[in-house]
Amino acid sequence: MAVCQAFVLTSLIFHFATVSGQRIDWQLPCNGSVARARIWIWLCALSLAMALLFWMFGGRWGIPFGWLAIVAVGMGFARHGRHAADGERISLQGSRLVVEKETAGRLERAEFDRSRVRVEPKTGDRSLITLSAQGRSVEVGRFVRPELRPALASEIRMALRAA
Repeated sequence: MAVCQAFVLTSLIFHFATVSGQRIDWQLPCNGSVARARIWIWLCALSLAMALLFWMFGGRWGIPFGWLAIVAVGMGFARHGRHAADGERISLQGSRLVVEKETAGRLERAEFDRSRVRVEPKTGDRSLITLSAQGRSVEVGRFVRPELRPALASEIRMALRAA
């Protein structure tokens, strides 16, 4: 029976998931990028260059305002950096469906019995996907474009039925 299940899993076509053996994983990362630090460095250099230029021509408040601009931009990038690792992971292995959601360094985890999981949109076709079973529910798909959420929901349903 395990050989038959392995054949079914490998013959399915997944657009969002990866299959490794009897395990199916969906990685839904945030689109934010940590590589934007280079932009911050350029903004700092530009701000300091302008501050030095004003200072050279007698504007004694150029340097303090330049530093103020650097601190403000740095605080914005620090706030953005907290959410750069946000994402959702859905794993289906054996009889368990595990959903992990990371938001600003906080991890939420929910486990469901795969035979009882219901997959449905929250309100409409373009809304978040609700996974529910045994009186608990979790919403996924926050980092997937709204027009692709129905395809993700049908892919999860297909994997739950096939495996």
